[in-house]
Amino acid sequence: MADDFHRPVTLGSWALDAFVGGEDPAAIVRAAHRSAHLLLDRTRGSGDPEVVDRLVTYTDDHGIDALAELWARSSAASLPGALWRIYLVRVVIRQDPEGSATLFQRGTEVLATIDPVVAGAALPAGPQEITELADRILRGAFDGDFPDALERAAAFCRVTAAGALSVADDQDPTSPARASELTTRAQRLSITADELATCARLARADTLD
Repeated sequence: MADDFHRPVTLGSWALDAFVGGEDPAAIVRAAHRSAHLLLDRTRGSGDPEVVDRLVTYTDDHGIDALAELWARSSAASLPGALWRIYLVRVVIRQDPEGSATLFQRGTEVLATIDPVVAGAALPAGPQEITELADRILRGAFDGDFPDALERAAAFCRVTAAGALSVADDQDPTSPARASELTTRAQRLSITADELATCARLARADTLD
């Protein structure tokens, strides 16, 4: 999904200091892990809510390409991989809050699990509620319980995936192309949910690196 974003950015020194070594794969891996750890350590150490605000809204001002350069190629079961997925979920929501809200709301209606509660969106979920949820999840990664933020993001993806499949079933008789698109989206969301859930388990065990 990162290929959809092409806005140049300038990162702070925490990232620039970590991103050395050009295109050497080992250097890229080291930079991804170092920058992710630096970001969380400095955010939690600052105690400054304005720092968290800037990080939550970073991609609104600068796009997501620079974060993709740092983190998108990281293992899904890693700290940079987890941060990348939380940021990407928020970007996708903000690109289409109405569509995201529609799929999430449908998911809450068809999914017989605790996931809607874990995700924590106000119901019924409209565009404002779903956008606020995305902000709260990302904010929680920086100033709250990190594993909890990952679990909430995973739950959001599972609920939205269920909603996408349900809407796809509705669309299939009259708009098979749209139904196929929604089915593909549901598959991607389900994969992301599993990856975030794995990261949450590792984080709880203090083994997410």
